[in-house]
Amino acid sequence: KVGFVGWRGMVGSVLMERMLAEKNFDLDFSPIFFTTSNVGGKGPNVGKDIPPLQDAFSIEALSALDIVVTCQGGDYTNEVHPKLRAAGWKGFWVDAASSLRMKDDAVIILDPVNRHVIDKGIEEGIKDYIGGNCTVSLMLMGLGGLFKAGLVEWMTTMTYQAASGAGAKNMRELVAQMGKVAGSVDPALMEDKANILDLDRAVTALLRSDALPRENFGAPLAGSLIPWIDKALENGQTKEEWKGVAETNKILGNAVQIPIDGQCVRIGAMRCHSQAITIKLKRDVPLAEIESLIAGYNEWVRLVPNNKEDTLRQLSPAAVGGSLEIPVGRLRKMNLGPEYLTCFTVGDQLLWGAAEPVRRMLVILLERAAK
Repeated sequence: KVGFVGWRGMVGSVLMERMLAEKNFDLDFSPIFFTTSNVGGKGPNVGKDIPPLQDAFSIEALSALDIVVTCQGGDYTNEVHPKLRAAGWKGFWVDAASSLRMKDDAVIILDPVNRHVIDKGIEEGIKDYIGGNCTVSLMLMGLGGLFKAGLVEWMTTMTYQAASGAGAKNMRELVAQMGKVAGSVDPALMEDKANILDLDRAVTALLRSDALPRENFGAPLAGSLIPWIDKALENGQTKEEWKGVAETNKILGNAVQIPIDGQCVRIGAMRCHSQAITIKLKRDVPLAEIESLIAGYNEWVRLVPNNKEDTLRQLSPAAVGGSLEIPVGRLRKMNLGPEYLTCFTVGDQLLWGAAEPVRRMLVILLERAAK
């Protein structure tokens, strides 16, 4: 018995789409759907007979499950997970939220990168399997070959994160800001004969005014950016930036930490996070060998030739949204020295950064149970 919680939200909806596309509901399990607001209602059409929606806060109902898959968010996990474990439940908890990621008895899941860590966790009796930070997961999907080869001495990553990373309300607010900017400009200022500085002043005035909706972001994002994501830490980082070093090393199962740091920035893209990355290699490696390690690491990474035409066509959120592909481009050695490497990568954070590792973890558990 597998229970699904939070299946109607943004990440949960992507998870359902992927499970249906991959025919995962054809596997030998009984899906039971839970709700926080519509107990007794009708569940989704997944090609199987399913019972009415169950109460997501019922410890008794959840205790009858073998696996819980939740995309309901951290508040739900923090409330329900401890109660469920305290009641003696020994099932598998698979979660897209961040609440349990850094617990000693939890594994961060990204099986194309750390299947060995996942398998070891299952053998050792670990029951909590948690999706990782979106940018960390996307970076490892693209550059995991360099980590596997033991070439990374340290890394910095400057992220350009989409509005969807902050939630559905933020996506709508970005579109509302875009519409407000476009709709408030005098059409005469858009004509070629108009003074472009007048247009610039009009847009800037709007971005600084109270007329622009900003209840969720707290600042303009359309026509601007926000160089702050998550809460502040005492060392000057944001928590989002700290996750780079903490989660990367935990995902890889490193006994000795690889230093990773950077800046996380929210930009006006709807979907897909991008990252500009600098890597200090442990030794000088020919660029052709580096390209081979990256391109051959998994079936989803795509090496984009370092030229303008291919970069514009393949290496942007507009090109990648809705796809499992992880393009890596702008790859070159830096003027800093032959051990310094830079690249740019993009990935759909609602897929590899959220729903896909959860889906694949469920399949791993179901396949093991069938043996």
